[in-house]
Amino acid sequence: MIDLIKKAMFTGIGMLSLSKDKVEEIARDFMDKGKLSEKEGERLVDDLLKKSEESRQELTKQIEEQVQALLEKMDLASKKDLAAIRTELDDIKNKLGTMEKK
Repeated sequence: MIDLIKKAMFTGIGMLSLSKDKVEEIARDFMDKGKLSEKEGERLVDDLLKKSEESRQELTKQIEEQVQALLEKMDLASKKDLAAIRTELDDIKNKLGTMEKK
C-alpha cells in the first residue's frame, strides 16, 4: 500500500515541490483515513523527504552544469581569468617602473 501511495505522489506532485509540512499533511491524511499505520506514515514522510531532497540536489546540479556550458559557449572571462590578467598587468607595471628608474 505504501509503495502505491509513494508512486501516486511522485507522479501527482512534483518531488521538488514537496515541503516537509506538505508531506506530513499528506501522511496524516492517510493515517486519519486508516490507510496507513503511524509507523508507515513516519516511513512515508522520511522516504518522501529523502526523495524530494535528492531531486532538488539533482536539479541544482543539472542547472549548474547547463549554466557552466552556456558560459563556456559565450566565451566570457571568468573571475579567475580576470585575476590572472590583473596579476600580469601589475607585473608589467612594476617592470616598467623599474625600467623608468634606470
